[in-house]
Amino acid sequence: TVLLVASRFANDFPERDGTRLFPSGVIRNRSLGSGETLDQSRITEDITRSWYTGATPLHPADGVTQVAYTGPTPPFEALDTSGRYSYGKAPRYGGAVMEVGPLARMAVAYAANVTRARQLVDGALGTLGLGTDALFSTVGRMLTRALETQWLAERISPWLDELSANIAAGNLTIADTTKWQPSSWPATATGYGTTEAPRGALGHWVRISDQKIANYQIVIPSTWNGSPRDVAGNRGAWEQALLGVPVHDAEQPLEILRVVHSFDPCMACAVHVLDAEGAEVTEVTVVP
Repeated sequence: TVLLVASRFANDFPERDGTRLFPSGVIRNRSLGSGETLDQSRITEDITRSWYTGATPLHPADGVTQVAYTGPTPPFEALDTSGRYSYGKAPRYGGAVMEVGPLARMAVAYAANVTRARQLVDGALGTLGLGTDALFSTVGRMLTRALETQWLAERISPWLDELSANIAAGNLTIADTTKWQPSSWPATATGYGTTEAPRGALGHWVRISDQKIANYQIVIPSTWNGSPRDVAGNRGAWEQALLGVPVHDAEQPLEILRVVHSFDPCMACAVHVLDAEGAEVTEVTVVP
């Protein structure tokens, strides 16, 4: 099987004592016994199967996003996955496939022995009669999203109290603005910002030349999870999750939608499913 890595980027949600609600880190091989320190310099984007120019995996700070479509002329029945077949790049961490999102955040916190994370996960799994390995599944993604929501809800009142106290004391600062004005920037510089979106790890990388933006690259959560295959043929998290999924009724393949939806993908709400011959089987439209 392809290596699965759950990753967490930035240390968000600071507590008053200087700790962080969710620690950053990496876990491998579904091991919740220990984690690794995250090193953003190990991130690359592979475009072997992507419709962009270039061939060598690059760090996002050096990334190039120049479209070069080489697929079939629409309409077509299928894409050749041995070649380029996606507009998404394939982010990798030290060459390893990664999954990001609530499952990653809760798993990394669990591996870091964060007390509340362990209480929530162990309590829920105990109620369901499941072991920790069950986290790495469609059920696990849905469960950890709910548990994370509960944990954050528990912190809302204390955070609001701190906010109220700051406002009452005249502390209205909401961001570090020391580098806000471009006039304060050096002529040449590089930088990056990493944080957690609800869907998972989000990173921005920028290079400044002559006080102007020379290159700007973003790696979003759905690019991590929905990546195409890389130069070694390793599938992204979505593709891996769909392998071997039993479909009870080929006319209504809800299992496929359920698995992909568990990642909370950043995609159109209208999802179409085609059969092996390219005929439309079903269309699911979410109306706001």
